[in-house]
Amino acid sequence: MTDQQSTPASDSRHPDVVEAIAGELRLLEPAVRASRTLSAELLDPEFVEVGASGRRWTHAEMLASLPEMSGSTGTGTPYEPGPVTGVLLAPGLVHLTFETRHDGHRARRTSLWRREPGAADDQPLRMYYHQATPVPESMA
Repeated sequence: MTDQQSTPASDSRHPDVVEAIAGELRLLEPAVRASRTLSAELLDPEFVEVGASGRRWTHAEMLASLPEMSGSTGTGTPYEPGPVTGVLLAPGLVHLTFETRHDGHRARRTSLWRREPGAADDQPLRMYYHQATPVPESMA
């Protein structure tokens, strides 16, 4: 194995990667999805998402809609995440990848978590970008 191939394994223990994975998993929790306050703590003010439907979401649109979306408290089944892999791209910038299952559908997901530019190292990472790509049933 080359040094380049071993980088992600060492990144998995980096505090920023651990923090980003914890934040990602929190965003899948029904109670967090149902709370605009809790979701806002985890989403960067410049957040953008390209959802599995192909729709582009802004920070304001996501915070307004997330409590009513599937996977939130009282609105259906929760998301089931697979193992999450994280790579530290730069100090305060983490790239995550994983798959989810929800209501019989799978999606491959990727997100970028960042510490706001100029923020102190003790400031939390927040999700800056997220994309979900549906996995066709033929690939299940």
